[in-house]
Amino acid sequence: MDLSLAVLAGSISSVIFAGSVLPMVLKAVRTRDLASYSLGNLLLANTGNVVHSIYVYSLPAGPIWALHGFYLITTGLMLVLYLRHARSVPEPVASFDKENPLEYHLPDPRDGTELVGTVGDRG
Repeated sequence: MDLSLAVLAGSISSVIFAGSVLPMVLKAVRTRDLASYSLGNLLLANTGNVVHSIYVYSLPAGPIWALHGFYLITTGLMLVLYLRHARSVPEPVASFDKENPLEYHLPDPRDGTELVGTVGDRG
């Protein structure tokens, strides 16, 4: 099999691009924390990938097919995870009572009401 420089470069770059996306996807799957992601970006990325598929799959089979398939799967997965989990965990914000510095106020992740408590003894 004759391996041209273009196919070799495409194969290497596909592995590099996939390797750059994989840690982000694995972290999102593991933590379900997608609060920092933008719904607009995920929608545009998925729309662009679907439209770009028309072009990519008109090309001869090669590394670009594998890379594009990887992008289709990962951007679709990120969108699904975002829609399922992004709004389910409110971001905790702590504020301290100035009169009692050991008292804390946090939003309850179950219903958004305020949780108030005190930090244990220091000594």
